[in-house]
Amino acid sequence: MKMPITVVDHPLVQHKLTLMRDEKTPSNVFRQLLREVSLLLGYEVLRDLDMTEVTITTPLGTMQAPALSGKKLVLVPILRAGQGLLDGLLELVPSARVGHIGLYRDHDTLRPVQYYLKLPADIGARSVVLLDPMLATGNSAVAAISRLKEAGAQDIRFLCLLAAPEGVKAVAASHPDVRIFTAAVDDRLDENGYIVPGLGDAGDRMYGTK
Repeated sequence: MKMPITVVDHPLVQHKLTLMRDEKTPSNVFRQLLREVSLLLGYEVLRDLDMTEVTITTPLGTMQAPALSGKKLVLVPILRAGQGLLDGLLELVPSARVGHIGLYRDHDTLRPVQYYLKLPADIGARSVVLLDPMLATGNSAVAAISRLKEAGAQDIRFLCLLAAPEGVKAVAASHPDVRIFTAAVDDRLDENGYIVPGLGDAGDRMYGTK
């Protein structure tokens, strides 16, 4: 099966990711680095947005200039850690709509449990970027993508900071039409479903809750 994944290996992305992996990096620095990386990853995930031409007047004349075509984006973080990727993308596209999906992972079954869902009514007419720093087992991503499709979304991209091969395969098997964008694909999952070598629990790292 061909994996629909793009690994963004830009030197700045990889350097910042190294700093985030370091267990000595404090929460405030981790959050800042995540915002910076999300801004850099955003350029790649939004590379092929539809364009059109508009007529504008510059100080020296009139021209046909490129502009985004159609309705704007919807950015959908998976709570809570997905919020860390949202700020950078909103800096790139401040007019984007924002939805939210609340999921947590049951630590016994590793299955996602939904507790919140709020999406724009016209999501079917917009491109959607789903945000979650870690693509581990893939269970949460698969569930979130299913919810988006049930709401009418058709053009969905998934943006994460780190992925495990198991998670990439799970998304590709359930939603082969969804493209994945990440900074790295790590070795494997451990017995608790965490990415190895990874960076730990992204939410805990962001908010200092562990």
